[in-house]
This record gives sequence, structure tokens and C-alpha cells, in this order.
Amino acid sequence: MIGEMKDGILTGLGRAGRRLTGGFEPTLRLGVTGLSRAGKTVFITSLVANLLERGRMPGMRSVTDGAIKAVWLQPQPSDTLPRFDYETNLETMTGPAPDWPDSTRAVSELRLSFRVEPGGLLAGVRGPKTLHLDIVDYPGEWLLDLSLLEKEFDDWSADALERASRRSEATAFREALEGADPEAPFDIRQATALAEGWTQYLHAAKAAGYSDCSPGRFLLPGPMEGSPALTFAPLPPGEAPKGSLRAEFRRRYEAYKREIVRPFFRDHFARIDRQIVLVDALGAIHAGPQAVEDLRRAMADVLGAFRPGRNAFLTEILRGKRVEKILFAATKADHLHHTQHGRLTRIMEALVTDAKARADYAGAQTAAIAMASLRATTEDQIEVNGEMANVVRGILRDGRRAAFSPGELPEDPRQLLAQGRQGQEDWLGGDYEVMDILPQPLTLAPGEGPPHIRLDRAAEFLIGDKL
Repeated sequence: MIGEMKDGILTGLGRAGRRLTGGFEPTLRLGVTGLSRAGKTVFITSLVANLLERGRMPGMRSVTDGAIKAVWLQPQPSDTLPRFDYETNLETMTGPAPDWPDSTRAVSELRLSFRVEPGGLLAGVRGPKTLHLDIVDYPGEWLLDLSLLEKEFDDWSADALERASRRSEATAFREALEGADPEAPFDIRQATALAEGWTQYLHAAKAAGYSDCSPGRFLLPGPMEGSPALTFAPLPPGEAPKGSLRAEFRRRYEAYKREIVRPFFRDHFARIDRQIVLVDALGAIHAGPQAVEDLRRAMADVLGAFRPGRNAFLTEILRGKRVEKILFAATKADHLHHTQHGRLTRIMEALVTDAKARADYAGAQTAAIAMASLRATTEDQIEVNGEMANVVRGILRDGRRAAFSPGELPEDPRQLLAQGRQGQEDWLGGDYEVMDILPQPLTLAPGEGPPHIRLDRAAEFLIGDKL
């Protein structure tokens, strides 16, 4: 603990020293994460493309008033992080046969630099400047892991097993757990079988639309696959004799936090200034009331990982950076007709009410928005039973063009959230669908980035005040 405080103080002093000596160009670190197929890679790719070619960004004041004179890509500042593969992802999304790029599997980084020259009365006061925007991409599963830092093994086990008890995806794991004796001497074959069973359950739960699937590295193990730190599972409460299965799983759980979660927090997460959390709210709604309730609880846990507030001089030196702005974005708004976008925004606001209250209280600015990083549909009206209905049209995986509507979202989001809290397994009086559609072929005019919905408003909230 003392070593971590020392590292933080020295880092803060070094940063402050660079500012005071004048050899510092302002840098803003934007964290991008999301939960279960929320579209992080698409968001970053479209954001960068639309900041380089700003014809579709009227919602940014610095674009409309001409303050941004130039934007260019730079090498990522970290020598140990891979570069976000912007060019390949953009080609995948906008090429001759457009498709969605591969999802995030590790931390990556990209730097955009802005040449900003304010006009009007500010021109003589501020003068031109260069701002570096470091975009940090990391899996949402890793964000949920940060809540483990405040939980002991028995606490995490109780929460995890309680959630699993309500999910059919965990049936095989529950049966394996019933045949295990946690107080018996540790057996590597039994431990491996339980860990593999828990991992299979997590993959199945994620595929079913659930959000809280921890530990997150079990889903994205990387080079640590098979290591002791990734070979444990939750156990029911009880005694932990020395050398027992429960004692060893407790030890491995602590090693997971020490060797995997804490380094991620220290090296990446704790250095973020602004954060966007992308949420596939429509996917959770499609999966049912329990998936929506799980998402609501996950969002509350997510904010528990942040240190929201304003970055004052001494605060940054003594306690590290704080996240000043957090945007919760419901993605895939293009799956809905625009007449329902307001309802999706209200659902997003309701989902993060508990989390948002914590951040607002701590001094951070928060907002919720419905958006689409890459618009893949067009709007239309069709006649259904003699009446005109609002629909969107998109291209299915088999190449067919189809018109669809995922269902009418309620005006009052409490109608959705209440059913999840009450334990309903299926929606009462509603049916919501999600279509698997591909990006549409594009012909971009000079100066235009890919089409989107409210990406410019998201960018204005996250970085507009620095431009």
C-alpha cells in the first residue's frame, strides 16, 4: 500500500513538474469500455474517422466555429501497449463487403492530436494550441473485475453463486459443485474441472445476454490461460483447513486480484480523465427481464470502480487522477426508429440511476445518451393491418434486405426495470427482438466520416470543453 502511494505521488509530481516548466502539451486520456457486444471497436473507429473528417460532426462546437484547424494520428505514447488497429477496422467497416470488426480482447491505445485556434474574443487570449487525445480501449469484463478489489473470496463466492442459481447456463457447474468437498485436501484435477466448469458457464451467460460475468479474465485469459491465478471457482461458505480446496481457491483468488486486477488498475485505469461506458441495452432487453436486472446491477458495480470528481492540483499529486466525465451510451440506436430514441435514452438513464447518483455526488459530470457509432439502417414506414408502422431497414447476414422493428419500448422505463426486480423470467405485455445486421455499403463524400447517430454529441460531452 505504501509503495503504491509513493508511486502515485512521484507520478503526480512528475506530471505537475512538466506542466510548470512549460515543456508540456495538454493530454487527455479517454477510456472506452463496454459490456458484452456493446461495440467498443466500432465506436473508436468511427470516432477517429469522424474527427479526422468532420463533415458529419455539427454537434461539436469546435467544429462549427472553426476552432479545430487540423487533426492527425500520432504513434501511441506507450511503448508497451499495442496500437489500436484503426486502419484495418475502418476498412472492415467501410470496404467493398462491409462487416463488423473483431471485438476488443486486450488493452490498446491510439493518439489523436488536435491543432486548435479559437476565434473571436478568445483568439487574442488563448492563441493556438495542440491537444493530444489518447484513446484507451479495454474490455468491459476487466472493468467489472475492479469491484473484486473490495471483496473477499467468500463475499465474491456468495454473490456469484447467488446469480448462478437463477441461470440455467450454470446447471452443469452447480451439479459439479454438489459433488465437491471444499474442506477436503486440494486435488488439482478437481480444481481444474471446477474452474473449467465456471469458465464454460461464464461464456454461456455472456452469450445469453448477461453482463456481470466475472472474473473477466476467465473469458479473455491471454497468455495466463491455465495458470493458478485463473484456475479457481466460487465455493459455498464454510471452513478452510490448511491445504484444503477452499483454502487454495482463496489463495488463488487473492493472487488474481494482486497479479492481474491491481496492475490493470494502476497502469491503465487509474490514469483515465474521461470515460465512456457503452451498453447494449437493446440486447439486454431482448434477453429478458433478468438480463436487464443483471445489467442494472452491473452498472452500479461499474461506477464503484471509478474515482469520480474534479482534478485539482493537489488531488492529482496526492491521490492520482479522477474521472471528470462519464458518459453512459446505449448503442445500436439505429435498430430503432428515431421516434423511439428518447425512450431508449430514458431506459439508459434508469439503468444507471444508482451509479449516476454516486458520480454526481462525487463531483463528476455524467450523462446518458442513445447513439449509433456506425449507422447501419435506414428508416421507413410500411403498412401493417391497414395502419402505417415505423420500421428500419437493414442488410441481414444472408444478404437480404429486411424491414424490422424490435418492438415498442415503454414510455416509462420503470415498466421494464420493475419486472426484472420482481423476478419475472419473461416480459409481461411486450416482446422485443434484435436483428443481426451488417453495415451498409458506403460512398463517402470528401470531408465526411462514416454515418452515425449522435456520435458528435458524445464527443462534445467527452472532449468538447478541451477544444
